[in-house]
Amino acid sequence: MNFPLLPFAVTERLTDLTPEYLKEQGIRLLMLDFDNTIVPYTTSDPTEEMASWLKNMTQSDIQLCVVSNSKKDRVKIFCEQWQIPCITHANKPFSRGIRQCLAKFNFPREACALVGDQIFTDTLGANGCGVRPILVKAIHNHNIWLKLRHVAEKPFILMARNRRICK
Repeated sequence: MNFPLLPFAVTERLTDLTPEYLKEQGIRLLMLDFDNTIVPYTTSDPTEEMASWLKNMTQSDIQLCVVSNSKKDRVKIFCEQWQIPCITHANKPFSRGIRQCLAKFNFPREACALVGDQIFTDTLGANGCGVRPILVKAIHNHNIWLKLRHVAEKPFILMARNRRICK
């Protein structure tokens, strides 16, 4: 059994994940955290690189679903614009939002991954639900709480350094 705070894989950016890599890993459903994974907390506008990645992924065989703890309408608006299903109020690391996504798509858990920037919510939640967690570096730790959280996560990031995805 894996240690619940260690991700399956680690990468710098969400855009490092390719449909080819995900297929090689047997992943058919990629659950996406929203804030600081797709866009910073401070905007809903993706960079050109992220917009290109989203377009490429939505045209691939990999199913996407945003699974966010956010209660803000900007997540739903973003997902409607990109035609990506979403689940808000997910309450990660608890299982409700992840289980809701699994039920919606009906893939076996081993064919699913959740990618996010936080070990204590995204990684822990994914491991607790039996899906593969992929950790990405936060886009922008814009306040002291996010910076402190990153310091607390650092030992687990170091323990997972051999799980890096090379682009």
